[in-house]
Amino acid sequence: MAVAEVQKNLAPEARHLKLNGHVGFDSLPDQLVNKSVSQGFSFNILCVGETGIGKSTLMDTLFNTHFDSTPSTHDLPGVKLKSHTYELRESNVNLKLTLVDTSGFGDQINKENSFESITDYINTQFEAYLQEELKIKRSLDTYHDTRVHVCLYFIAPTGHSLKALDLVTMKRLDSKVNIIPVIAKADTITKAELQKFKLKLMSEITSNGIQIYQFPTDDETVADLNSTMNGHLPFAVVGSTDEIKVGNKMMKARQYPWGTVQIENENHCDFVKLREMLLRTNMQDMVDVTHSRHYELYRRTKLGQLGFVDDNGMSLQETYEHKRQEHMASLQKKEEEMRQMFVVRVKEKEGELKDAEKDLHSKFDTLKKQHADEKKKLEDKKKHLEDEMNQFRKRKEATIAAQQQAQQAAQAATMGKGKKR
Repeated sequence: MAVAEVQKNLAPEARHLKLNGHVGFDSLPDQLVNKSVSQGFSFNILCVGETGIGKSTLMDTLFNTHFDSTPSTHDLPGVKLKSHTYELRESNVNLKLTLVDTSGFGDQINKENSFESITDYINTQFEAYLQEELKIKRSLDTYHDTRVHVCLYFIAPTGHSLKALDLVTMKRLDSKVNIIPVIAKADTITKAELQKFKLKLMSEITSNGIQIYQFPTDDETVADLNSTMNGHLPFAVVGSTDEIKVGNKMMKARQYPWGTVQIENENHCDFVKLREMLLRTNMQDMVDVTHSRHYELYRRTKLGQLGFVDDNGMSLQETYEHKRQEHMASLQKKEEEMRQMFVVRVKEKEGELKDAEKDLHSKFDTLKKQHADEKKKLEDKKKHLEDEMNQFRKRKEATIAAQQQAQQAAQAATMGKGKKR
């Protein structure tokens, strides 16, 4: 039995006691608030959507500022995630905000693996946090948490249905991140079309088993509001940082020849609803859900792959020792297999070398025989040439001797004729 289980079994049930006077631990919520405010907060948003659908504009509108963003082209070979972190301050609250954009999403001809870069990024952030947790000397209080807390999934206002890419991507992401679907550029379709489009999207999301983020209803203070807002998903939003004078007020709006779309007018779009749910009501819940559900699932899966499970009756040290022994046995087995493979390959190589040696000897004997035959032929030709040279020399000497005799005979005849005269 594990040590934790023993301690749990031995722990007595807590008794309820009544205090006779004020103690002071009722200030704990205030202490927690002060500590949280002094440490600051982190919030990370992942924006998934096609290039040019208005992700950067909506972020600028949500936080009422201008973030550094470079327009992406449509010719990227794959999906590239760009992360930017900003320090924001409102009143006395500091927020470290990280915005992650998916450049090139949906621009490729083959969109089969477009979601892989996104899931890899989310898993990388989970792994970084897990490695920090597993360190002997941890610094989680000062650690910059880069885990994605919410994914704003931007849907093109086609008025028809979700694209296959959207269905596949959201299905891959729903177990890793809180997904809030939003209809981008909602001012491009009519109100009637927008309402039908919302119903169609939610029907497809439900029928395909996609688990989007539901605003919590367990807190009585926001239960009614969140329950109502769950019925408005997906939010139809319009973004703009331009301020236009409407009546006597300057407000963010988009000016068209046919009229003006007011960003913060709930009759025109759901921007105010999105801002209320995302930033003002449920931001901390998204952080908590990310840690308690999505990260916990990743952590449990990762530790399970390493052999750490809760229901095997072993402590952490016993599990580690058992896993170490399994690893050592696996290494020894692989070492033996490699040794045997090495022996087999050495024998194969020796056989190849012996065959090559035999071939070399055979070639050498053949060449040696050819050399001997060529040498004999050359010696025969040399002897034949020497015989011909000797015969030629003899014939030459005989010819020379005959010529000399003929010359002597001619001279003798000439001298005889002169005497007769």
